[in-house]
Amino acid sequence: MQRTNFSDMTCSIARTLDVVGEPWSPLIIRDVWVGITRFDDIQRDLGISRKVLTERLQWLVAHGVLRRRQYSDRPPRYEYELTDKGDEFCDVLMAITAWGDRWTAGEAGPPVLVRHRGCGEYVHAEVRCSHCGERLRATDVDHEAGPGALDQPEPK
Repeated sequence: MQRTNFSDMTCSIARTLDVVGEPWSPLIIRDVWVGITRFDDIQRDLGISRKVLTERLQWLVAHGVLRRRQYSDRPPRYEYELTDKGDEFCDVLMAITAWGDRWTAGEAGPPVLVRHRGCGEYVHAEVRCSHCGERLRATDVDHEAGPGALDQPEPK
Protein backbone atom coordinates (compact mmCIF):
# COMPACT_ATOMS: atom_id res chain seq x y z
CA MET A 1 0.00 0.00 0.00
CA GLN A 2 1.52 3.31 -1.07
CA ARG A 3 1.73 5.98 1.60
CA THR A 4 0.28 9.41 0.81
CA ASN A 5 2.99 12.08 0.61
CA PHE A 6 2.01 15.08 2.72
CA SER A 7 5.40 16.81 2.55
CA ASP A 8 4.45 19.04 -0.38
CA MET A 9 1.27 20.39 1.22
CA THR A 10 1.39 23.99 2.38
CA CYS A 11 0.48 23.04 5.94
CA SER A 12 2.75 22.50 8.94
CA ILE A 13 0.42 19.82 10.34
CA ALA A 14 0.52 17.85 7.06
CA ARG A 15 4.31 18.17 6.82
CA THR A 16 4.70 17.01 10.42
CA LEU A 17 2.42 14.05 9.80
CA ASP A 18 4.53 13.16 6.76
CA VAL A 19 7.49 12.65 9.11
CA VAL A 20 5.87 11.23 12.26
CA GLY A 21 2.22 10.58 11.43
CA GLU A 22 2.41 6.87 10.71
CA PRO A 23 1.06 5.23 13.91
CA TRP A 24 4.26 3.39 14.89
CA SER A 25 6.51 6.46 14.70
CA PRO A 26 5.30 8.31 17.81
CA LEU A 27 5.46 5.07 19.78
CA ILE A 28 9.04 4.42 18.65
CA ILE A 29 9.99 7.99 19.54
CA ARG A 30 8.27 7.55 22.93
CA ASP A 31 10.27 4.39 23.60
CA VAL A 32 13.58 6.10 22.79
CA TRP A 33 12.53 9.09 24.93
CA VAL A 34 11.92 6.90 27.99
CA GLY A 35 15.17 4.99 27.50
CA ILE A 36 14.29 1.97 25.35
CA THR A 37 16.95 2.57 22.72
CA ARG A 38 18.00 -0.76 21.24
CA PHE A 39 16.28 -2.45 18.30
CA ASP A 40 15.41 -5.72 20.06
CA ASP A 41 14.11 -3.89 23.14
CA ILE A 42 11.93 -1.54 21.05
CA GLN A 43 10.66 -4.50 19.02
CA ARG A 44 9.81 -6.46 22.18
CA ASP A 45 8.16 -3.47 23.88
CA LEU A 46 5.93 -2.59 20.93
CA GLY A 47 5.30 -6.05 19.50
CA ILE A 48 6.05 -4.57 16.08
CA SER A 49 7.42 -6.70 13.24
CA ARG A 50 11.15 -6.45 12.64
CA LYS A 51 10.52 -5.35 9.04
CA VAL A 52 8.22 -2.48 10.01
CA LEU A 53 10.50 -1.40 12.86
CA THR A 54 13.51 -1.36 10.53
CA GLU A 55 11.61 0.76 8.01
CA ARG A 56 10.33 3.21 10.65
CA LEU A 57 13.76 3.60 12.29
CA GLN A 58 15.40 4.22 8.90
CA TRP A 59 12.70 6.83 8.10
CA LEU A 60 13.09 8.61 11.45
CA VAL A 61 16.89 8.66 11.09
CA ALA A 62 16.65 9.92 7.49
CA HIS A 63 14.33 12.73 8.65
CA GLY A 64 16.61 13.78 11.51
CA VAL A 65 14.33 12.74 14.38
CA LEU A 66 16.61 9.93 15.61
CA ARG A 67 20.27 9.13 15.15
CA ARG A 68 22.01 5.74 15.29
CA ARG A 69 24.93 5.17 17.61
CA GLN A 70 27.04 2.04 17.43
CA TYR A 71 27.51 0.39 20.83
CA SER A 72 29.11 -2.91 19.75
CA ASP A 73 31.70 -3.77 17.12
CA ARG A 74 31.29 -7.57 17.04
CA PRO A 75 28.67 -7.91 15.88
CA PRO A 76 27.90 -4.34 14.89
CA ARG A 77 24.98 -3.22 17.05
CA TYR A 78 23.28 0.15 17.22
CA GLU A 79 21.05 2.05 19.56
CA TYR A 80 18.96 5.09 18.82
CA GLU A 81 19.04 8.57 20.31
CA LEU A 82 16.77 11.55 19.92
CA THR A 83 18.13 14.49 17.97
CA ASP A 84 17.13 18.04 18.92
CA LYS A 85 14.28 17.64 16.44
CA GLY A 86 13.22 14.43 18.18
CA ASP A 87 13.51 16.00 21.65
CA GLU A 88 11.21 18.80 20.55
CA PHE A 89 8.69 16.31 19.14
CA CYS A 90 8.48 14.79 22.63
CA ASP A 91 6.83 18.07 23.69
CA VAL A 92 4.08 17.16 21.22
CA LEU A 93 3.92 13.67 22.75
CA MET A 94 3.42 15.25 26.19
CA ALA A 95 0.45 17.21 24.83
CA ILE A 96 -0.98 14.05 23.25
CA THR A 97 -0.47 12.25 26.56
CA ALA A 98 -2.34 14.97 28.46
CA TRP A 99 -5.25 14.66 26.03
CA GLY A 100 -5.20 10.86 26.27
CA ASP A 101 -5.07 10.97 30.07
CA ARG A 102 -8.13 13.24 30.11
CA TRP A 103 -10.22 11.55 27.42
CA THR A 104 -9.13 7.91 27.15
CA ALA A 105 -7.65 6.73 30.48
CA GLY A 106 -11.01 5.83 31.99
CA GLU A 107 -11.55 5.05 35.66
CA ALA A 108 -8.16 3.37 36.01
CA GLY A 109 -6.47 6.72 35.41
CA PRO A 110 -3.29 7.53 33.50
CA PRO A 111 -0.91 4.61 32.88
CA VAL A 112 2.12 6.87 33.42
CA LEU A 113 2.66 9.89 35.64
CA VAL A 114 5.00 12.68 34.56
CA ARG A 115 7.09 14.40 37.25
CA HIS A 116 8.74 17.76 36.56
CA ARG A 117 12.42 17.54 37.53
CA GLY A 118 12.49 21.27 38.31
CA CYS A 119 9.89 21.29 41.10
CA GLY A 120 9.32 17.59 41.77
CA GLU A 121 5.56 17.77 41.17
CA TYR A 122 3.41 15.61 38.92
CA VAL A 123 2.37 17.61 35.86
CA HIS A 124 0.59 17.48 32.53
CA ALA A 125 1.43 19.49 29.44
CA GLU A 126 -0.45 22.69 28.64
CA VAL A 127 0.00 24.92 25.62
CA ARG A 128 0.85 28.50 26.59
CA CYS A 129 1.00 31.71 24.56
CA SER A 130 4.63 32.39 23.66
CA HIS A 131 3.97 36.13 24.09
CA CYS A 132 1.94 36.54 27.31
CA GLY A 133 2.19 33.09 28.92
CA GLU A 134 -1.58 32.64 29.17
CA ARG A 135 -3.00 29.14 28.60
CA LEU A 136 -3.73 28.79 24.89
CA ARG A 137 -6.76 26.91 23.60
CA ALA A 138 -7.80 26.29 19.99
CA THR A 139 -10.87 28.46 20.57
CA ASP A 140 -8.64 31.41 21.56
CA VAL A 141 -6.83 31.91 18.26
CA ASP A 142 -7.49 33.25 14.78
CA HIS A 143 -5.67 32.11 11.65
CA GLU A 144 -3.93 34.36 9.15
CA ALA A 145 -1.77 33.57 6.14
CA GLY A 146 1.91 33.31 7.03
CA PRO A 147 5.01 34.03 4.99
CA GLY A 148 5.09 30.44 3.66
CA ALA A 149 1.48 30.44 2.49
CA LEU A 150 0.52 30.07 -1.12
CA ASP A 151 -1.42 32.94 -2.65
CA GLN A 152 -4.86 32.20 -1.22
CA PRO A 153 -7.63 34.27 0.21
CA GLU A 154 -7.20 34.77 3.95
CA PRO A 155 -9.50 32.71 6.22
CA LYS A 156 -12.42 34.66 7.65
